[in-house]
Amino acid sequence: MGRRGLGLCLPSFFVIGPPRTGSSWLHEVLQSDAVLPTVSKETRFFDTHFDRGFKWYSSHFRRRKDGQPIGEIAPTYFVSADARQRISNLPSPARVICIFRNRVERIVSLYRLKSAYGFIPWSFEEALIKDPELLESSRYSTHLRAWQRALGQERVMPALFDDLQRRPQSFVDAVADFVGIARFKLSESQVTRVHASDAMTKPRSYFRTHSAMMFADWLKARRLNALVTLFKHSPLLKYVLGGGRSFDEPSRDTWLQLHEYFRPEVEALEVLLGRDLSSWKELDECQLSTTHGYESGHDMLEAVVGRTDASRIVY
Repeated sequence: MGRRGLGLCLPSFFVIGPPRTGSSWLHEVLQSDAVLPTVSKETRFFDTHFDRGFKWYSSHFRRRKDGQPIGEIAPTYFVSADARQRISNLPSPARVICIFRNRVERIVSLYRLKSAYGFIPWSFEEALIKDPELLESSRYSTHLRAWQRALGQERVMPALFDDLQRRPQSFVDAVADFVGIARFKLSESQVTRVHASDAMTKPRSYFRTHSAMMFADWLKARRLNALVTLFKHSPLLKYVLGGGRSFDEPSRDTWLQLHEYFRPEVEALEVLLGRDLSSWKELDECQLSTTHGYESGHDMLEAVVGRTDASRIVY
């Protein structure tokens, strides 16, 4: 159920990511049974636009039907200490869902998304050093424990992207039970994968794409989301997104370094979840056979250790 606080109806649940873990897919399958933000999937209220006030925030939600819970799909909240504190300070704390995906695969997917949409101009290995979100949002056990301390373990549902891919119906059943909606059967089309970054390319012009995304954010902040949607469905979109060269695969050396870098975090998450995540600690045949791609960075780990600062995340 949505909860009344400050005279307004507020969400009773959040899917807090981190990014590239199926949040867009969940938004699509839940929007018929829960009240989610309209037009724009992410309001960025609790981490970025909190100063706009709860009245601005509540204007993103349509009127709910009896029994429908209010929620938000908000993958940027996972690493945000501000979002965590603000959500825990709501009149009655909400429930949150964290979805965890193989860190290395997720980082590559997130890099491609941010590059394709003009948020970052760098190569993959440069981004690992210059964009803290890539590594900070992969500190799963650290941030999961922080959310559990803030809300209580019973209000935090950790889940695995692997389970979503293998058994989507069971995954959605567990989500429905946790947030308090009736179970529903997924359609055949909903079972298919949504929004894969492997089909993305770099933009023709970083400046043009970056400027368009910044303007879109400016419009969204002023509740002019309809204009953004209109542009997304217009022929002009092709002049802003895509058209550049395809993304390379990371080099074998980079795959190895990232797997070693994240091994302690993977092992800590195994303990927290009571799950065997051995496959996250091993390279698959495709990664092992990669002999070209992003430039090999022998000093990559040394460069990024101690450089992850959530306050410097690039959007």
